[in-house]
This record gives sequence, C-alpha cells and structure tokens, in this order.
Amino acid sequence: AALHGPSPADWAQAPLDPAVRAVLVGFDEHFSYAKLCQALRYLLRGGPDCLLVGTNRDHRLPLEGGTAIPGTGCLVKAVETAAQREAFIIGKPNRYMFDCVVSEFNIDPARTIMVGDRLDTDILMGNSCGLTTLLTLTGVTTLDEVKGHQESDCPDRQSLVPDYYVDSIADLLPALGD
Repeated sequence: AALHGPSPADWAQAPLDPAVRAVLVGFDEHFSYAKLCQALRYLLRGGPDCLLVGTNRDHRLPLEGGTAIPGTGCLVKAVETAAQREAFIIGKPNRYMFDCVVSEFNIDPARTIMVGDRLDTDILMGNSCGLTTLLTLTGVTTLDEVKGHQESDCPDRQSLVPDYYVDSIADLLPALGD
C-alpha cells in the first residue's frame, strides 16, 4: 500500500476494492502508516460487516542472545486502536485453530501435547483445549514467572501453568528415540 497524494485528504480518497470484506492483520515486516490507513478505511466503509481478524497477539518475538523484535500483536493493536474495535484472533491462544484441526483430523486431546515457549499463547491454548502442556524455556518465559502463576490463587494465572517444562526442546530428543 502506498499513500496517494501529498495530504491526509488525498489518502482518505484513494480508491478501495469493493470486494474487500475483511481486514487480516498478520506478521508484516513492511507494515506502514499507509497500510494502517487502508485498513481503517476498509473497516470504516464496511462497518461491523467488515471483519477484523488478527493472526495472534504476540507482543515480542524473542531472538537468540536475549534480544527481541516487535511481534504481530503490536500491529494488531495499531489497527484495533485506529478502528476502535477488537480483532477476532484466529491463532493462539484462541481455540479456533485447534477446533479447525480437530474437525479435519482424528485428534484425541487426551493423547495430544502442546509444546511452546510462551505462557500467554501456547500454554494457555493447550490448557484451555484440554491438552497436556510442555513449556520450553527458550523463549520469553522464565521459570520464575511459572512459579509466580503456580503460587497464585487467581484462576486466570493458574491457566498459564504448564504441566511440564524443559530447558530446550532438544531435551526431548532422547525420549523420541525410544
């Protein structure tokens, strides 16, 4: 998307595709003010009939060495703020994705394990779907955070506690060889 013309009045008059009925916000390393303007214009034009869908709410994506970059959740929040409405999240921790997989494949939740490195997405989804959960400590979550949630009386915090944890997914390799 590019801004059309030199002024905000020009940007608000740029042509829109009449067939668009949804705005999807996902990871986009080229996210821009122009795309934000275009998303808002589609949502305003379509009103509540124009869906606002986000892939996930991850605020940060951890990188090796303890650094991080902004996650898709930052982009979703920008569009939500501009549109003054909340996106329907199809990815973790929403169970929508899991329900789609279950409807397509014969999956027994009692025999399924959710492995992930984030409490607020991976582990929350696994717990809410009745899966066994395994946290890897290679992401943004620390063991101290897990202990804090575990010791809390708050049900929302308890829903973030994994069944098991490992330092790294590589710790599972010996068990997979059996």
